[in-house]
Amino acid sequence: MQAKDQTAAAPSGVPQVKLNQGIHVMHLFYNVDRVCWAALSKSDSEAARWKLETLCRTHNAPSHPRIVTFVNVCGKADLAFMLYAADLGAIAQMHRELEQCFPAGALQRVFSYLSITELTEYMPTEEDNRRTLTEQEKLDPESETFKTRWAELSKRKADYEHYRLYPELPDWEVMGFYPMNKRRAGNDNWYLLDFATRKRLMGGHARVGRKFAGRVSQLITGSTGLDDWEWGVTLMAHQTDALKDIVYEMRFDEVSARYAEFGPFYINLRLQPAAIWTHLRL
Repeated sequence: MQAKDQTAAAPSGVPQVKLNQGIHVMHLFYNVDRVCWAALSKSDSEAARWKLETLCRTHNAPSHPRIVTFVNVCGKADLAFMLYAADLGAIAQMHRELEQCFPAGALQRVFSYLSITELTEYMPTEEDNRRTLTEQEKLDPESETFKTRWAELSKRKADYEHYRLYPELPDWEVMGFYPMNKRRAGNDNWYLLDFATRKRLMGGHARVGRKFAGRVSQLITGSTGLDDWEWGVTLMAHQTDALKDIVYEMRFDEVSARYAEFGPFYINLRLQPAAIWTHLRL
């Protein structure tokens, strides 16, 4: 299954840098310089909002290219944005165009994060699915029931891989984001575990996450060698207690309890630009 090609173009002279599979994702958090903003005229403020609205309409594909706007809650930042693009030069250009929507000096960057979508190495393989059907479900490989179940598992695998690589996150009210690492300390060194152990542990971790289907939509993006943490975790929900519940329950899973290190948590409300201007009184 291939993502529909709606690729944003990098500016002329910038090399095209695409992934073999997947896309680039950027999280951006800013404060508004209130002194600078207070010096603006009403028309300057309205012009900035119009520029942002136009940019978001230009990059509004279901998966990518896409810019999604939020306000941060609790004072860590004022504004939050998620950017998606297949090409590295394109997402860099989207970032600069986003900042250029605002008057010079009006934005102060609080936190930024670059990552890419990826397939987990621990996802079930075709051999895993075959063992599930023959050993757990006791199905004869020559039976019609086996063929039906095999088709179901194959489709589920393909759909999951496509979502991981070309996500279409639901446009829900609350977005939570945090970066994380796998611990490398003493006896709790994730990278010294053998693959079979890591796959077993991650299987249990994934089962906890699936319990929250319908309440939380998750996007895990990789950033080892790209940013200061190893993964970015984006959670979409209708209510903040869903975010608290999934993170809390995950803490009891061994993958988190022994091997996870977490960065700052950002909780954000999904607002369109016009609503952002009203909310922040810009």
